[in-house]
Amino acid sequence: MKATSMVTLFALLLCTSAGPAQSAAQQSFDALKGLTGEWRGKDTLGHQVEVTFRAISGGSVLLSEFMEPSQKEDMITMFHVDGDRLLLTHYCSAGNQPRMKGILSPDGKTITFDFVDATNLPSPKAGHMRRLVIHILSPDHHTEEWTFVENGKEDTVLSDMQRTKS
Repeated sequence: MKATSMVTLFALLLCTSAGPAQSAAQQSFDALKGLTGEWRGKDTLGHQVEVTFRAISGGSVLLSEFMEPSQKEDMITMFHVDGDRLLLTHYCSAGNQPRMKGILSPDGKTITFDFVDATNLPSPKAGHMRRLVIHILSPDHHTEEWTFVENGKEDTVLSDMQRTKS
């Protein structure tokens, strides 16, 4: 009886100390936070691109600053968890702010964000970012596929990024 009580007590302690399982949204967000740092690469149009990721607001938001040095214009994307959803808001040079919901692939290496809605989008035909796919290939290598849509025509640009060494 005493041995059974000890086993039961140990099992209860083990279950309560483990805490709740992480949501898929939190797992995806944590994978994205692994990108924190500075990145350089080239896109499929041949442009040099730079991206900086940094955790802000007590680690509850991941800020991505995307710059094409030749364009001298930054775009900002903010990633955060909202309950059981991973969301992003993209502050686009087109002057609108699409929001997208992310889904993590079963292997944990790809996060696909699809359009939910947008602010400052005069009509669905107006140009805006519609999709983002981030492939985490290694701790020092990832790709970003941004899909822009205007008048029903999609244009996807892939940026192949390498972490910069400081």
